[in-house]
Amino acid sequence: MRAMRLKVALATLLGVALGVGGYAFVYAKGYSYLSNDPRACANCHVMNTQYDGWIKSSHHSAATCNDCHTPHNFIGKYAVKASNGFFHSFYFTAGRYPDNIAITKFDREVVESACRNCHQAITQAIDSNNVHGTAEGVHCTRCHDSVGHSEVSASVRPPDLIRSFHDQR
Repeated sequence: MRAMRLKVALATLLGVALGVGGYAFVYAKGYSYLSNDPRACANCHVMNTQYDGWIKSSHHSAATCNDCHTPHNFIGKYAVKASNGFFHSFYFTAGRYPDNIAITKFDREVVESACRNCHQAITQAIDSNNVHGTAEGVHCTRCHDSVGHSEVSASVRPPDLIRSFHDQR
């Protein structure tokens, strides 16, 4: 009898968790994050500055959010989207989300990889150029931090690499 009560309690708890999670997913338009539509990134008010900056940027006609902020393979793309989505939801729900967001160390590496992938000929030439002191290891965003989001959104970011719990994953 005790085992049966435990099973019922666990099934009830699982049902409530799935129900609340499903409702939150639909209410927060979580399904929109499965697309490549940049408007999905602006579902949350803290992303409005970045989205508006992207609309005005040089990359608007060449790249979407996913082109720069997710790996260029199916599993990597959706693993990063799921991880970021979970942490964005967690921090926003917990009230620990700053209005002026900053890219994490992990996501900065994803962006760097995207820059180097799309601009491979240029980055290889720079990396091997003695004028730059063999710039290998220098991030593109060190000098080009406003390329994808315009000067306005780049200027509202906090100082470089603000550490958070999110960085430690």
